Amino acid sequence: MLDTFLFISVGVTLVSVAFHEFAHGYAAYLQGDLTAKYAGRLTVNPFRHLDLVGSLIVPGLLIASGSPAFGWAKPVPYNPYNLRNRRWGEAAVAAAGPLSNLALAAVFALVFRALGEGSPYAEFTLLVVWVNAALFLFNLMPVPPFDGAKILGGALGPRGRWLIEMPISTALALAVAAAFFIWPVISPLVGLLVRSLAGASFG
Repeated sequence: MLDTFLFISVGVTLVSVAFHEFAHGYAAYLQGDLTAKYAGRLTVNPFRHLDLVGSLIVPGLLIASGSPAFGWAKPVPYNPYNLRNRRWGEAAVAAAGPLSNLALAAVFALVFRALGEGSPYAEFTLLVVWVNAALFLFNLMPVPPFDGAKILGGALGPRGRWLIEMPISTALALAVAAAFFIWPVISPLVGLLVRSLAGASFG
């Protein structure tokens, strides 16, 4: 039973992350940048966004060790110089990802409320709400490489370029540290958001 739930949880997470990455690409596309389209990344197909290490190996090892699950997808490419809005374009592209997860959480919360807690699909819909609420809040952290840092960097203009252009090795080290040390702070907020949207707690 646990293995089945774990499998479903991973599947929901992969699809939600794919939707998140598609939103980044689509936000850039709406601003005139076709980079993601030419790269074949304007899709919600999770296999187009998978990163072998970040999407499978690292989360698998963390789950197996009983640690909080953490991972990443391949970032959707975009060219900031193609964006029509040079001042706020990058911040808008960054914000699109977390907002897409908030939208998914809200839609499935409505589905959960419509089904009722006694429905056989209630636990699944609440899982989708929880996963996307977690992705929304986790990605808003102002720590590279999360979207919160890119939103802040874009809003700050030239002074914030270091938040967007931080070397990937440094950014990943910060991300892993955040997953372990900041998650205990964010976790109650995820629960609060799930209860606010769905009127019920997950787990």
